[in-house]
Amino acid sequence: MLKIQPVPSNDHAPEGGRNPVAAFDADLIETVRVNRSAAERRVATLPGRRTVKKQWQAAWLVKAVQCIDLTTLAGDDTPGRVHRLCAKARQPVRQDLLEAMGIGDRGITTGAVCVYHAMVEPAVAALKGTNIPVAAVSTGFPAGLSPLPLRIKEIEASVAAGAREIDIVLNRSHVLTGNYRAVYDEVRAFREACGSAHLKTIIGAGDLGTLTNVARASMACMMAGADFIKTSTGKESVNATLAFALVMVRMIRTWRELTGFKVGFKPAGGISTTKDVMNYQFVMKEELGNDWLEPGLFRIGASSLLTDIERQLDHFVSGGRYSSAHRHPMG
Repeated sequence: MLKIQPVPSNDHAPEGGRNPVAAFDADLIETVRVNRSAAERRVATLPGRRTVKKQWQAAWLVKAVQCIDLTTLAGDDTPGRVHRLCAKARQPVRQDLLEAMGIGDRGITTGAVCVYHAMVEPAVAALKGTNIPVAAVSTGFPAGLSPLPLRIKEIEASVAAGAREIDIVLNRSHVLTGNYRAVYDEVRAFREACGSAHLKTIIGAGDLGTLTNVARASMACMMAGADFIKTSTGKESVNATLAFALVMVRMIRTWRELTGFKVGFKPAGGISTTKDVMNYQFVMKEELGNDWLEPGLFRIGASSLLTDIERQLDHFVSGGRYSSAHRHPMG
């Protein structure tokens, strides 16, 4: 077992406790290898082997809604836009659809609202009275190349403003040069700056070159105390893919076997259809089990996905008729 150091608890920690900081272990990271062709063969078979229809599909999609980090990361974001997004997070699916499915009283919301630091306070205000957390992208998002002291201060400022989750981004150069000690040290510093806030580490998988680098970066982040590992910022040329997801969730499984602690997973970038999101759900169920279908251990970084899910739920409720997208406004 790895050497574990105590860290603050947090409201979102899965059963069994929050993933703690472990001692750095270069040998463990160096032993990680990924067979790319085998990984790609595995995910290529997934859509054809598993599918769900009708009421079962509707149930999976409602669960997906609860795992969405509803996101706006645009240069022209305003408090008004964020308030509308938060209203959608409070009521992500039309009430008439929920009632038709018999779940109108379940209090269905999204998993979180994700914004830049400047929009944290408006989001917190708009979500007051709910248990929906605000997640702030931080640490020089999306490149992660600003000075380390400034990245740490950005985390502290977002936590002080009310963010309960922090999505940090790695300096990918450390991974590309094989300096996993630097990856560990930075993520550990970010974890300490977060305090009790939930830490999601964006490894920027599409920038890392190989699946082995993706796996090693994931392992270093979990070793440093990450609560979640996340594929992408959404700004890379290649964002979330099923191959990245497979490699990362297998590292999560390995970490659980080594330490007994659960780490969450968040794919982000390019997930815009129900088919896309259900394939990620299938990976989670097959590789990690039902615990990783819940928002405490699974999040989806998305903005346009919710509209397609609502249309699919409307299709189910109406007996086979697709509605126009404008009937399911994103705000």
